[in-house]
Amino acid sequence: MADTEKELKEKAIAYLKTAYGEDTVKMDVKNNGVEGGSGILKVECTVSIGGRHSDWYKEFHFKGGNVIRMTWKMR
Repeated sequence: MADTEKELKEKAIAYLKTAYGEDTVKMDVKNNGVEGGSGILKVECTVSIGGRHSDWYKEFHFKGGNVIRMTWKMR
């Protein structure tokens, strides 16, 4: 069964926390190109590290239902 957009978003948020120590303040999905567990989820988000907030465009690359890498650009 394919992941719902909500589940993909939850996996992206967990990835930010475990890989980068970022707490997600806000995340808006701009494009969901994930089909059958593979593809790219494009978001705009605000994250916090040590209480400092920053705004980003991020693309989460999924394979087999899991995030395998991420690309980003500051907003």
